[in-house]
Amino acid sequence: MLKKLLVVAAATFLLGACASEPPPPPPPPPPPVQAQTFMVFFDWDRSNLTSQAVDTVRQAAQAYKTRGAANIVATGHTDTSGSPQYNMALSLRRANSVKEQLVREGVPATAITVNGRGEEGLLVQTGDNVREPQNRRVEIVVGGQTTVSTVFSDPASYCKALSDKYRQYRTSQVEERAAAAMAKCDAGDYAAGIPPLEEALMSAKIPLPAPGYRWPGRPVGPS
Repeated sequence: MLKKLLVVAAATFLLGACASEPPPPPPPPPPPVQAQTFMVFFDWDRSNLTSQAVDTVRQAAQAYKTRGAANIVATGHTDTSGSPQYNMALSLRRANSVKEQLVREGVPATAITVNGRGEEGLLVQTGDNVREPQNRRVEIVVGGQTTVSTVFSDPASYCKALSDKYRQYRTSQVEERAAAAMAKCDAGDYAAGIPPLEEALMSAKIPLPAPGYRWPGRPVGPS
């Protein structure tokens, strides 16, 4: 009888010791997948893709497909020849040319973010008015972070941002419809001023200051 009691007591002790042991730590998370960068270069004052550039874009599209869920950031640049305003618009045209080719290669347009930096971020540092081929480029980052858009709390600030962005790219001439829309914004009629300003920017392939912004008076913002 005593032997049986000792066996039971030993078993109980062992079970208690096992129950008090902390669970094993969880396995470490897998290392983050590094972003891949591709570079596309352009001829002077051009935004069309060369055959070599198309091949590079195709490689970027393939990298996107092998990753599964990912995003792509295409950032356009220029050299320092020409005015800053013209170069900003040119850098956006280059980035949009890359986006269009990525879409043709099977990348969803919603996975692509387009930025234009103009003369900022030179790959080769030069003075002003220098035609440097290495600076005329679009950098394609697969798996990179998208730029977070500004969040506007009211239609007045959003309308002003649209007007400011339009003036930034249309420094020499303002279209009559856009001028009327800006006047509507100044008068507080945002429902009449915001849509034509958005349309003017999008038709020029200029990114909106806050894609997806929902302003009072319309249930869904631009996409």
